[in-house]
Amino acid sequence: MKLLAISGSLRAGSSTSALVRAAARLAPPGVIVDVYDGIGLLPHFSPDLDTEPLPPTVATLRAALGASQGLVIATPEYAHGMPGSLKNALDWLVSATEPVDMPVLLISASPGGAVHAHAQLSEVLLTMNMRLVDGGAHVFSRAKLGPDGEVNDDALLAAVRRGLAQLCVDSHPLDSHP
Repeated sequence: MKLLAISGSLRAGSSTSALVRAAARLAPPGVIVDVYDGIGLLPHFSPDLDTEPLPPTVATLRAALGASQGLVIATPEYAHGMPGSLKNALDWLVSATEPVDMPVLLISASPGGAVHAHAQLSEVLLTMNMRLVDGGAHVFSRAKLGPDGEVNDDALLAAVRRGLAQLCVDSHPLDSHP
């Protein structure tokens, strides 16, 4: 099984990106998590550009999503919302077929708890006809990173593990029924 993971932060050394790396490390056996790091390279969304041939960075994003059975998104909160670059990436997927009915694990984290970004992003993902696996909104900051820059908060790591396990079940809904 293959999952695509996206960090909503563009900042180098981002704690949100550390959360995405933790998801890749914590993936259950047999699950590969590819980290997509190109949201900062996507052009500003315009319906005029959403035609064939697509801008190469958009085509790459859609192909990566198309090759995946699920999506993991970790987002910080900026001004009570999701970062504009993450919303831009999602706007490029609105008219695409790849995300339709795809399960997505959403984990939001910021020093303030990220509840506003989490609610906003949940609404967008549901509107895009994606199946939401809610990994929760968490109080999280660089203070919960170890000296290596990786997540070392046991409660947050447990939430990521639980979310990944549920995402794997939701990615194979027919397999979960006898």
